[in-house]
Amino acid sequence: MMRRNRVLMSGAAMVLVVSTFVIDHARAQAGAAQTGTSGPKTAAEQFKNIQVLKDIPADDLIPAMQFITASLGKECEFCHVQGAFEKDDKKPKQTARKMMEMMFAINKDNFEGHREVTCYTCHQGNAHPVGIPVVMAAEMPEMHPADEEEHHAAGPPAQELFDKYLKAVGGAAAVEKINSRVMKGTITFGDRNVPIDIYSKDPDKRVSITHTPDGDSVTGFNGHEGWLGSPKGPMHGMHGPDIDGASIDADLHFAAHLKDLFSKAEVRGTEKIGDSDAYFVVGQREGKTPLRLYFDEKSGLLVRLVRFGETPLGRMPTQIDYADYRDAGGVRIPFRWTLARAGGRFTIQVSDVKENLPVDDSRFEKPAQEPKPVK
Repeated sequence: MMRRNRVLMSGAAMVLVVSTFVIDHARAQAGAAQTGTSGPKTAAEQFKNIQVLKDIPADDLIPAMQFITASLGKECEFCHVQGAFEKDDKKPKQTARKMMEMMFAINKDNFEGHREVTCYTCHQGNAHPVGIPVVMAAEMPEMHPADEEEHHAAGPPAQELFDKYLKAVGGAAAVEKINSRVMKGTITFGDRNVPIDIYSKDPDKRVSITHTPDGDSVTGFNGHEGWLGSPKGPMHGMHGPDIDGASIDADLHFAAHLKDLFSKAEVRGTEKIGDSDAYFVVGQREGKTPLRLYFDEKSGLLVRLVRFGETPLGRMPTQIDYADYRDAGGVRIPFRWTLARAGGRFTIQVSDVKENLPVDDSRFEKPAQEPKPVK
């Protein structure tokens, strides 16, 4: 999986682990901005030497590359020439193009164009397709889209679980009273343990600062735009699924808003989370990927949330486990959460929380725009 060339970035209630190696070099080789055109650019218009994913939006190219990285368990340089992504010098790049075309053809010819087969279907984290069955089940098995739409299992109605969760954290009145939150703690990833500060303000504003030995990594969201800054690279804007995830994480009143978030929500039974059973709910959202939520059977608290980022090649899952719930200003919030993605995992442990402190809006202002692409 993605093992190096990463920047740790926290967004809203958690941090996103993304390969800045891809972003920095891919954007550096992008073509100069075109003038006199309307609408978003395609990948072929924005980047050099795009031969397969020509017609997808330019903003979707990086998530697609991240999906390939996660599916094959290889870094960018496995296919690309470092610093010159447009070059075709490496054979794996040629092979990757053929494999994408094969995948599209399989789905078109056999599944009416629906995306049933992806890179991960065959590779499952390996550079070469997996031809021998594994003896252990995947930690988070894929759910077929059809299963997300139609499934019935024993358990209380989803709305009843949402009500129990809201009551467990303190009730609607207590939740709605929170207009800002300042958290301090540490974040652990691999063998590193560094300080992190997180500032939130209603409505839907959040910025987090991870203090690394090399400098601060900053992730911000102001309610409609998100950005990522690293010590050794320029600021980058969030796009697509990262915006969706940041908006969820930035909602200080998430527990109170949960009932209105879904067009349809169904209980799928129970699953074991740690040592306890949890009710498993799938919530459908109009125009967005579904959410999977797990509520502790006894306490009613949310102990796991799984969301998916849609890419042109497949869905990228992000799993967040919540624990160590404590009272903070009259509401119970998790003081520890662990985020897992295809590229790895990390844990944030909060040591101090202050509710309703004055937080100036300037803290959530988006920095100067990222550098324009150059030829």
